[in-house]
Amino acid sequence: MSVLATEQLGAVGAAVLGVDRDRVLADDTLPGLCLEALEANGVLLFRDLHLDDDTQVAFCRKLGEVETFPAHPVPEIFRVTLDPDKNPVADYLLGTVEWHIDGCVDEIPTKATVLSAHAVAESGGDTEFASTYAAYDELGDDEKETYERLRVVHTLEASQSLVYRDPSAEQLAAWRRRAAKEQPLVWRHRSGRRSLVLGATASHVVGMDPDVGRDLLADLLARSTAPDRVYRHEWALGDTVIWDNRGVIHRVRPYDRSSRRDMHRTTLLGDEPIQ
Repeated sequence: MSVLATEQLGAVGAAVLGVDRDRVLADDTLPGLCLEALEANGVLLFRDLHLDDDTQVAFCRKLGEVETFPAHPVPEIFRVTLDPDKNPVADYLLGTVEWHIDGCVDEIPTKATVLSAHAVAESGGDTEFASTYAAYDELGDDEKETYERLRVVHTLEASQSLVYRDPSAEQLAAWRRRAAKEQPLVWRHRSGRRSLVLGATASHVVGMDPDVGRDLLADLLARSTAPDRVYRHEWALGDTVIWDNRGVIHRVRPYDRSSRRDMHRTTLLGDEPIQ
């Protein structure tokens, strides 16, 4: 019987031991084991895996339904790079330096993300993770009761305006074409677990004074991402990381726009709305 050996990374996440590219290709029990470990740990790190795109896509299809990007050479691979010749929406990626959950403005958020390092930055470019399951669990009983009644409006404009402080009329119009999405502050998962829905897309708390609401959200985010609650991954060539987007918040640390950093991302489509 196959097993998955892991080693804890700290506040969130685990390194997977004894898995190489050959096992990814050959072990049909591995996807199920990975999904179980992902639920338990939030983040999985595979060091020195060196996945090519075809192998990454094939493995991801065993984990769940995969998002496609028809304009990309490999439709299931989105290249996370600030080089506009390699990614036409590179400017949008500047917003990923802020803490976020992928898909908060969508009807159904992303289930999980698989990211492989094909080139790393000379300086910066680390990715940080924090558990929003743990953030909820560590609230006081009174806080849980209060926050479970609150709803938050999420917008693309809220996240992009953190990066572009003086946006053009064209930028504002483009951001506002993406419809706002109202979400509960507390996500009640089908599994029975609960997590906080936080991050850069959070615009305001419904029915609350805007400044008071923003202060509340900022305080919760700061508590959720305190240094002792964060795993910071320093990328090495060939690393692959999978994270549970439903219960983990993440951000990239700033790096030079001219950097050769090139990460190949495959996204697992979600099957559970925030409710």
